[in-house]
Amino acid sequence: MTTASSTTGISDEALRRLRDARGFIFDMDGTLALGDRVNHGLAPLPGAVELLGWVRAQGLPYVVFTNGSNRTPGDFAAVLRDAGLDVPDDQMMTPASSAVVMFTRRGYKRVMVLGGDGLTGPLRAAGIEVVPPVEAAPDTRPSDAPADVDAVLVGWFREFTMSHLEAACHAVWSGAALYSASETPFFAAAGGRALGTSRAISAMIRSVTGCRLTVTGKPSLDALRAAATRLGVTARDLVVVGDDPLLEVPMAHRGRALAVAVQTGLAGPDAYDHLPLAKRPHLHLRGVDELLSLLQATSGATS
Repeated sequence: MTTASSTTGISDEALRRLRDARGFIFDMDGTLALGDRVNHGLAPLPGAVELLGWVRAQGLPYVVFTNGSNRTPGDFAAVLRDAGLDVPDDQMMTPASSAVVMFTRRGYKRVMVLGGDGLTGPLRAAGIEVVPPVEAAPDTRPSDAPADVDAVLVGWFREFTMSHLEAACHAVWSGAALYSASETPFFAAAGGRALGTSRAISAMIRSVTGCRLTVTGKPSLDALRAAATRLGVTARDLVVVGDDPLLEVPMAHRGRALAVAVQTGLAGPDAYDHLPLAKRPHLHLRGVDELLSLLQATSGATS
């Protein structure tokens, strides 16, 4: 039987798993930092700098995994470092990071990308040929669209046009699989929430073609497995920390990791009350500052 700690009100089992954690996956927007819709003016949230420092001091591996795809992982890491969060390039992941793992495993060679350098850069670095969506002229025949595309990958793409939609649909009709970087409608930004593009664009392609969709970013199990492989830790020994009820908590449960929700982004105190106990976060905290206090307490550390 799971009992509750008399000092924290949190179950002893959750505290034990936190103490025994072998690695961490941290969300970025709304968890470690907040900025605007293109991550300008990024500022660390309370406790974020100290938390990453504590994790490093304990010799525990971690990655910061954002569903943002408007930058490469290295560019995101640089933005975080500029904001005061010491995140090395190889400890930053995006949906492009997990897409590379998924596409390589499936043997994909050519991928049509509806997105910018944040998606195309990692794919090209992995040896995958990137096919741009054709900007068709009015008299261009549908058959002039690129052939032999293994997949269509949709991400941050505010330049989206009807020509891009047509090219993507013809690729799917020709046999390409459809992938989306993220299917959450919003992400946390300073002053509220910002609308993503992946879900909106993917919804149009699916509506027209009737195809299936695979998500490369959170909350997919593939994303969790890609991060676990990067860390060299089994998924069930990880702690997944995030602010979005649609992303980090469901992903953690799918991989039997420890789910930690914070209230500094999209989710408030009652965000999970409508869910059955099995789908709620194992820990629901004010922010990562409170997580740091719990980690220090469970490990016996004082600083």
